[in-house]
Amino acid sequence: MNKFAGAFVVIGLAASALAGAAVAAPPKGDPALGKKVFMRCVACHAVTPGAGVKMGPNLAGVVGRKAAAAPGFKYSAAMQKAALKWDDATLDKWLTKPSAVVPGTSMAFVGIPVPADRANVIAYLRKPVP
Repeated sequence: MNKFAGAFVVIGLAASALAGAAVAAPPKGDPALGKKVFMRCVACHAVTPGAGVKMGPNLAGVVGRKAAAAPGFKYSAAMQKAALKWDDATLDKWLTKPSAVVPGTSMAFVGIPVPADRANVIAYLRKPVP
C-alpha cells in the first residue's frame, strides 16, 4: 500500500472512531425543553418535593435514587423486585419502553421514542426548572 492510500485508511479509521464516539455518547439534554416533554407526564407524576403522589410516584430527586423508593407510593411487585438505580442510562431505557425494562410494571406508558426528548426529560428530572 502506498503512502497516499495509507493516509486515507488512517483518516477513514479516525473519522469512523469519532463518529462512533458521537453516537455512543448520550445527549446531555436541556431541562427547559424537558419540562415541555414532561407535560405528558404531569397527570401521573409531580416533581416538586413534598407534593405527594398522584397516579404515579413523585419524581423529585429520582435521578440517582433506587427504584421503588419514593415514599407514599404503592409500587407493583415487579418494580419492587427490580434492582434498578435511576441513573441516566436506566432512565433512558425506561423512558424508551418501561415494560421492556421491568416486565409486569403497572406503569401504562408506551414510552418516548425520540432520544433527544428522553435526554431533555432526564435533564429536567435532574434539575426541574420553573
